[in-house]
Amino acid sequence: MEGLPDLDLPDDPKLVANLTHFARALRKAGLKAGPGTVIEAARAVAATGFTSKTDFYWTLHAVFVTRPEERRVFHQVFRLYWRDPRYLEHMMSMMLPAVRGVQEERAAAAAEKRAAEALLDGIEPELPEGGDGEDERDTEIEVDASLTMSGEERLRTLDFEQMSTAEVAEAKRMIARLELPVRPLRSRRTRSARHGAMPDWRRTMRDAMRQGGEIRDLATRERRLRWPNLVVLCDISGSMSSYSRMVLHFLHSVANQKGAGWAKVHGFTFGTRLTNITRHLATRDVDAALAAAGAEAQDWEGGTRIGECLHAFNRDWSRRVMGQGAVVLIITDGLDRDDPDRLAREMERLHLSARRVIWLNPLLRWEGFAPKAAGIRAMLPHVDSFRAGHNIASLAALAQALSRPDDAGDKARLMALL
Repeated sequence: MEGLPDLDLPDDPKLVANLTHFARALRKAGLKAGPGTVIEAARAVAATGFTSKTDFYWTLHAVFVTRPEERRVFHQVFRLYWRDPRYLEHMMSMMLPAVRGVQEERAAAAAEKRAAEALLDGIEPELPEGGDGEDERDTEIEVDASLTMSGEERLRTLDFEQMSTAEVAEAKRMIARLELPVRPLRSRRTRSARHGAMPDWRRTMRDAMRQGGEIRDLATRERRLRWPNLVVLCDISGSMSSYSRMVLHFLHSVANQKGAGWAKVHGFTFGTRLTNITRHLATRDVDAALAAAGAEAQDWEGGTRIGECLHAFNRDWSRRVMGQGAVVLIITDGLDRDDPDRLAREMERLHLSARRVIWLNPLLRWEGFAPKAAGIRAMLPHVDSFRAGHNIASLAALAQALSRPDDAGDKARLMALL
């Protein structure tokens, strides 16, 4: 249908039917929309009328949307159901594999796949006209899949923001299996060792005194091994919402891994303020852990003040968690509203306190990415490694960055563009 349906309120029976179907799609896309909500929506629409498309949109938005993260899904479902006269054909073509040279490829916008799955649920493709479908059902089609990726391989390279609800759930299970091992660090302190690299003159002389003053064996020592801390600073602003949730799942997995080598894993979220979520990561159940962390961090999907949050970290937490040669992992797109000079100072201070600073930026997924934003230009010189952080493969590649101290990712290439 073109535009909004022309309904006579409140007696038109199509109103409730359309709102019921619309609510059912929202519910399948993850929103809470029950029969009571449909009745409330019908009454709200009856009160406001259809004088304006904008008024109709915000009337339903006020009824069905109860959390900030539901806005994108609602917007996509609304656009496809109420505004696009060919939404079904459009989404079917987008969800099917595209053929190069025949169909233009386009990545689904945020929440589009979830909206499409909700609207297309239970709808089966129609058979061609004039056929009873018997031949089609009986025909066995063989497909050579030798050169195709498996579902799991495809999911590894799929952008977090483009994942459907089912893909997000599977991606979380894959992330839970990721490992982030770290090599131990050699401490300045030493210990006695049978075949150490350093002579232990004190013990050698002590043993000689017990053996009549004759040195028979040379005692040796070796450096002690210690494990570094992992400190993760995760941006939870609006532009990072889809990525930060997956990264926090990864962080919880790392914090609960046995034998990974980290002395301790510290987690912080920041948007407009800094929040320490380390204690929540100790909860074994990932859903309970992230729910508690989300309840404590009140700036989800808000603005971004990276400089102010880094200042709070350097002032209040740096000395507590940055000991033992900590590795700092920053996940943010670098789009900051603060003074870039202040951001540069705080990043420099953080860099001087850490053994390594690794920056994951989902914007690096774009082939033509350049450090044009002031926040990115202020942060880039003060990191050791600059890497993409938009899919499972980029998280798995962190192990490479940790095992190779000289791995700078794309920093050198981007520094040349400053």
